[in-house]
Amino acid sequence: MTLEQNIRDLQSRIAMACLRAGRSPDKVTLVAVSKTVQADAVEAAFNAGIKHFGESRVQEAKPKIEQLQRLKPGITWHMVGHLQTNKAKTAADIFDIIHSVDSLKLAETLNNCSPKRLPILIQVNVSAEATKGGFMVSEVEQAMKQIGRLPNLEVQGLMTIAPWVENAEEVRPVFRQLRQLRDALGLKHLSMGMSDDFEVAIEEGATLVRIGRAIFGERS
Repeated sequence: MTLEQNIRDLQSRIAMACLRAGRSPDKVTLVAVSKTVQADAVEAAFNAGIKHFGESRVQEAKPKIEQLQRLKPGITWHMVGHLQTNKAKTAADIFDIIHSVDSLKLAETLNNCSPKRLPILIQVNVSAEATKGGFMVSEVEQAMKQIGRLPNLEVQGLMTIAPWVENAEEVRPVFRQLRQLRDALGLKHLSMGMSDDFEVAIEEGATLVRIGRAIFGERS
């Protein structure tokens, strides 16, 4: 399938998931995860209707974002991978929103070096996996209070990475728990769901789905 066909198929699946959940597709933003993807493929996806792109590594994203500067202001760049504090200043400069604020130290560093009021999401380790970053569910309310006092950050929602499973239904409780936490905190966004489980995530309330392989194909 071509890139355009992949995008059309994906948009159809998003619409169907929204229909099952009684939601409007307008409430779900498709973030195309473009790590390892060349700038010309990103531009082709942009021309096919994708306006939001996610990158995982600052050092890879910076030259790509600079190369595609002409697509501003129509393009929005999301940092979706683990962010080291020593890369925070560059990330604050080049990204429009950071999904992966996983510690108070990182939040404070971003706040101190951001040239603008920066939208962020708090990363939550809902499944309490040792291999994943993020705040534990029990820590989020206190973390949000502390991060909410930082004048250069705007907490817009929560993000999680669900465990990998063969049957996406198995991670529905993870997505549901994050939605319930988001609702309790009165936030807007839920960044959850990837190529293998985004439909379940949408049914459980995702507003941002991070999808790479289903758009750009397998990565090398």
